[in-house]
Amino acid sequence: MRGLSGGHGGGGAEPPAPGSGGAAGRTAVAGLAAVGLLGLLATGCSTGGTGPRDEGPAPTDQGVPSSRPTPAASAPSPFRRVDAVALLKGDPKVGDQVKRDLKPCGPDAYPVDTSYGNLTGSGAADVVVNVLTCGDAVGVGTYVYRMQGRRYENVFALEEPAVYSEIDRGDLVVTKQVYAEGDPIAYPSGEDVITYRWTSDRFTEHYAVRNEYSKAVEGGDISGPAPTAPSGD
Repeated sequence: MRGLSGGHGGGGAEPPAPGSGGAAGRTAVAGLAAVGLLGLLATGCSTGGTGPRDEGPAPTDQGVPSSRPTPAASAPSPFRRVDAVALLKGDPKVGDQVKRDLKPCGPDAYPVDTSYGNLTGSGAADVVVNVLTCGDAVGVGTYVYRMQGRRYENVFALEEPAVYSEIDRGDLVVTKQVYAEGDPIAYPSGEDVITYRWTSDRFTEHYAVRNEYSKAVEGGDISGPAPTAPSGD
């Protein structure tokens, strides 16, 4: 027995104890595997392929359209403002009484309403001018001017108390108050609404509507003093 152990000892180192060599080898392999895994993770972080985002400054956006809308260029207005007062005073078709009464109601504030629109198809905006009284804004004259060449021409005129014109979808609509005998200026008996259309070279009546007003207000009869007509001074 001793000879076998001595001969065995002379041939080399003692064999490792059972289980000791395998455990050490597995520990070394595990260490190498951990080092390899750390290397892969480090490589993934540096390349940015499948690992976490690379460190460093974030790239700036290029070519991204702005969310703010670009302001559109405003189209030129098709209406050219006119000096209605000068137009009336220089028009021989405007009555002398209207011209005399055409005075400012305040500092440079004339009682004149002006509208622009397409009534005659001339290619330029037509001008409707209403002349009112200063005190109670009652219309005393209404006119339509059409561009002819480079100047305006009077193509419609109506001068009477309580008249007013408007442009309604290409038609000229004239409203005239109707007074019975004894009606005060503030309380007409009704109104005529007449629609004119441009035909050939003039306005022609297309249709008319008569509206009659009630003489009762909240169940009571209109009586007593009422505003009088303007003196015309």
